[in-house]
Amino acid sequence: MSAAPIFAGNDRDAGVVEEICGYLTEEPPRSFFLFAGAGSGKTRTLVEVLRRLTGVLEHEKGGQLARRLRMYGRSIRVVTYTKNAVSVINGRLGDNDLVGVSTIHSFCWELISGFNDDIRAALIAVKEAQLEKETAEALAKPRGITPAKQRDLDEIKEDIEAFRATDVFIYHPDRNTYGPGALAHNHVLDATAWLIRNRPTLQTILKDRHPIVLIDESQDTMKGMLDALMNLAEPRGSGLTLGLLGDHRQRIYTDGHSDLPSLVPPSWATPELQMNHRSQRRIVTLINRIWEAELEGRTQPANGVEQHPRAEKTGGVVRLFVGDTSLTPEDKVLGERWCADQMRQASGAAAWNQGQFQLLALEHKLVATRGSFLDAFSAMVLLDPNAAAPTGSGENKGPAVVQALLNELAHLEACVCTDGSVDEFKATEVFRRYGRLDNMPEDTAARTSRVEEMLKAIAAFAAACANPKSTVEEVLEPVLSANLFKVDHRLLAAYADKSPAPPAPGKGEEESKQDRMRRGWCTLFATPWNQLQKYRTYLAGNSVLATHQVVKGSQFHHVMVVMDDKLAGGNQISYDKIFGGTELSKADRDNVGKGKETTIDRTLRLLYVTCSRAQESLALVLWSSDPTAALARIKDSGWFDDDEFQAIVVNDHTFFAEKTLLEYQFSFGP
Repeated sequence: MSAAPIFAGNDRDAGVVEEICGYLTEEPPRSFFLFAGAGSGKTRTLVEVLRRLTGVLEHEKGGQLARRLRMYGRSIRVVTYTKNAVSVINGRLGDNDLVGVSTIHSFCWELISGFNDDIRAALIAVKEAQLEKETAEALAKPRGITPAKQRDLDEIKEDIEAFRATDVFIYHPDRNTYGPGALAHNHVLDATAWLIRNRPTLQTILKDRHPIVLIDESQDTMKGMLDALMNLAEPRGSGLTLGLLGDHRQRIYTDGHSDLPSLVPPSWATPELQMNHRSQRRIVTLINRIWEAELEGRTQPANGVEQHPRAEKTGGVVRLFVGDTSLTPEDKVLGERWCADQMRQASGAAAWNQGQFQLLALEHKLVATRGSFLDAFSAMVLLDPNAAAPTGSGENKGPAVVQALLNELAHLEACVCTDGSVDEFKATEVFRRYGRLDNMPEDTAARTSRVEEMLKAIAAFAAACANPKSTVEEVLEPVLSANLFKVDHRLLAAYADKSPAPPAPGKGEEESKQDRMRRGWCTLFATPWNQLQKYRTYLAGNSVLATHQVVKGSQFHHVMVVMDDKLAGGNQISYDKIFGGTELSKADRDNVGKGKETTIDRTLRLLYVTCSRAQESLALVLWSSDPTAALARIKDSGWFDDDEFQAIVVNDHTFFAEKTLLEYQFSFGP
């Protein structure tokens, strides 16, 4: 290819679209990894490339490619992370029969659906490999295979036998499926990755259907699936060309590779988007400094492209506020209100005093605590850690075993009027929607009896819902007694089991899946029913305090990021370690010695993601175990100017004493 022209200013990325078109229309085509940071215009770039390659816009080589695709009945496949992203790309691209856009789950199921024998072989092979690996790891430990671990290994064996006995597999990429042969989302990804690696026929089918596959948000794409596709695309000219788009700095799920750029083959092209069209200069400068920081405990390389703001975006306001994490949750809320007022004064934006800013948390447990649904969330985590929290655009629907609670019962509760009565017309529609009226008795007397039984149960359900002290168990009782809805057999068994919850495992102790789920059921049944409505709101991504997963890909004029390790719980993330309020743990230092991912690595990425959501102003609120040490580290970090960080003041009381910071006095009433 001839040398690409050099652009500068707001147009510094102007040549990237043509650069990528060149790679994909070369003979043979060349795979590439597009580095596209926050606010870089990645989706616009993708759509403009597709418009040229499919003949929508005049492009000599693109037009030739479009004619070849149409001649052989092929298409370019775009794989992205969420249904919302699919809608956005399709909306911008318009009707285009040479491009298929889907989520990774839809893409995989489209490839393997109907090949039941192959799916069965793949799932058994994956499980057998898991069994072998976990058995070897357990035997290598001093205590060998513990009873708890043996129960887990037995469950893997049971899964293998269940797959052997399944004739037909069913799945839906947009919702959970139930019944014999129903596959979970991870099963479909695992099976597809295995089949791409081991079945030449599927490799041929993929290449024949989609000779070009473009993967958006590649940093969060499951390792096994991405590896299988990258292997299939080698060597160049093999019949499959890959385009990976993403930013490893924004990886927020553990499924993806920790350092994707280092895995890109040397023969691949590596175009870059250097602009940040979203944020003001001060915010762009901060996120650049965050990623470049040389922090103790960091193992992930600081590779990546430095971003540049638009020429006209010369402003922006950034502030960091530090308070004592030992304060009560109520005082912390007051402190955050005070921070919002400081932001109003600093930025001049009335939105900060009018609640028109996005409040972000960096841990789900913090959102659950502040949102008063911690019991419900804790139960869901125990029942299914992988489905308890929302993903991008609120696509997670919660654990499969409790779907009746989150759907059928939620819809029936919506039929209960404020006076406790039930809108029977709406309730009838709910029962009809879920097929509960399809098998009513034909005999008149039996039908009348069944209707009376249902009405009595509905009335008891409504009364329980109206009682703010009702637990999930108490609301469930009339529903299950009258068999109002079809519920998961595991929920029925757990409800009938009145044994107490097993004790939580001690530090360093293993817990079987069976014991973990039993603790989850006991926690759920004792949870106040009114917490489930708040949990459903959170799952849908509509809670006041949002997490980084929910706002993935979003942007907001004004953002407040709340960092509180105490309320967040766990040891995977620690903002206090980033800012100096807490020292690195022995495990952190051990991981550094082994070159493994550390708490610092994970925390730095999440901080980068949340900070890069802000367009105009950004407030960081750190509740630290040692505010004095934290502010000292912050002062030395070089991330902030001296007037950009301060202590939090609540009710005329300063929770950190540092020179002129006492000048800031603002109080809120109780």
